[in-house]
Amino acid sequence: MALLSPRLQRSPSHEPCGVLTRDSCLRRRSRWSAVALDAPSPLAGGVSGGVRWGSSALQGPRSEMEDAVVLRPPEGLAGFSFAAVFDGHAGFSSVQFLRDELYKECKTALHDGLLLSNKNFSAIRTGIVKAFETVDAKLLNWLEQMDKEVDSGATATVMFLGKDVLIISHVGDSCVAISRTGKAEVLTSPHRPYGNNRVSLEEVKRIRAAGGWIVDGRICGDISVSRAFGDMRFKTKKNEMLEKGVKEGRWTEKFISRIQFKGDLVTSSPDIYQLDLGSDVEFILLASDGLWDYMKSSDAITFVRNQLQQHGDVQLACEALAQAALDRKSQDNISIVIADLGRTDWQSLPTQGPNFFYEISQAFATVGVVSLVIWISSQLSL
Repeated sequence: MALLSPRLQRSPSHEPCGVLTRDSCLRRRSRWSAVALDAPSPLAGGVSGGVRWGSSALQGPRSEMEDAVVLRPPEGLAGFSFAAVFDGHAGFSSVQFLRDELYKECKTALHDGLLLSNKNFSAIRTGIVKAFETVDAKLLNWLEQMDKEVDSGATATVMFLGKDVLIISHVGDSCVAISRTGKAEVLTSPHRPYGNNRVSLEEVKRIRAAGGWIVDGRICGDISVSRAFGDMRFKTKKNEMLEKGVKEGRWTEKFISRIQFKGDLVTSSPDIYQLDLGSDVEFILLASDGLWDYMKSSDAITFVRNQLQQHGDVQLACEALAQAALDRKSQDNISIVIADLGRTDWQSLPTQGPNFFYEISQAFATVGVVSLVIWISSQLSL
């Protein structure tokens, strides 16, 4: 994924889907047991505040659908629309809880959106962090009381979209990208305990400082995402997790005797971003890792852009993008939200395609480097 844009304010080979009619897209999607978790949002496929919305949640080859998409109109947040993608693991319970509770808590903490409209980023950040912490505490208590899917957790990436500003609150490994005059710009970084990027290195450092360890890119050899709601075994039940690991033979009594936890290994503390939406921003794409792990951001943005240029239907473009990820053998569930800001006359733009001149020049450059290496090797052998 691309590095954060300097314009962004932050606190700490299968055939493509092509242009689908709505009926054909639904027919193809049914083969993968697409699951609608809720009745469609009134925003999906519609227009609100000049923004055209689309959303899709498809179950891939996995046995359960643990994703959800939530869209809320701007009337409840002083002119800011609310959009969220939740990606669950170890069951659907956490997502089930978050679908309603996170919006309610954000609405309360942001004073029904008044903090958003005042554009005081410090106050907005404080309110959102408070909402996320409150919801996570409620979720952990609810899971323990339910005594069902107690290991359940979920990532959450939330957008608050105003007339000329976008605020993102991000926990986990979903991602937000924008199309800036056809160029992809990634706005978030995944919270994962592996990789050489700055965010991943910071996550590893935090986890180790809290007393945890990483095995094969997983916290305590278990989970591969480092920020999430729920996951009580990495928060309020860490010692119980150690004892269970001994019983399962995952580690020894001697090993756990050396462990001293100093904090939560998985946290729901969000990264919060604010982006002014200039006239060059065409649309916003929010999706779970079921898309991004199988499609580059540049490819996804180009795909959506071409869809909009060909038929102008945001909902259909959303469904086609999800199907394209499945065509690329995505092994995960796929949840997508697209917000077309309504600034672009799609029918008047030429369709984007691969940059063949760039690809040819790269090919010649590669051949040249290989030839040079072969020549140097032959000279050394003389």
